[in-house]
Amino acid sequence: MSVITITKENYEAEVMKSDMPVLLDFWAPWCGPCKTVSPIVDEIAEEITYAKVGKVNVDEQPELAAQFKVRGIPTLAVVKDGKVVKSSAGARPKADILEMLKG
Repeated sequence: MSVITITKENYEAEVMKSDMPVLLDFWAPWCGPCKTVSPIVDEIAEEITYAKVGKVNVDEQPELAAQFKVRGIPTLAVVKDGKVVKSSAGARPKADILEMLKG
């Protein structure tokens, strides 16, 4: 699967009503650590079939960032059945991100 750009317009359909877990990457174009995490998130999206992967640009989607109480970026969150089950702030290695999805 490829990465989905998540906006307030498609959030309900892509995340809240998803029948599988969703990994959300909250990022911004000016964020250095986000540039490290972004290719890892892209790789994960291409490799896994048991979850959706979405990216939320916090500059363009401040309402979603506020809803998830994002205080620093990158922030990764796993949403399952409409609830955040795991979240993590800061750059993480691929293994850690995959572990978040499994839990």
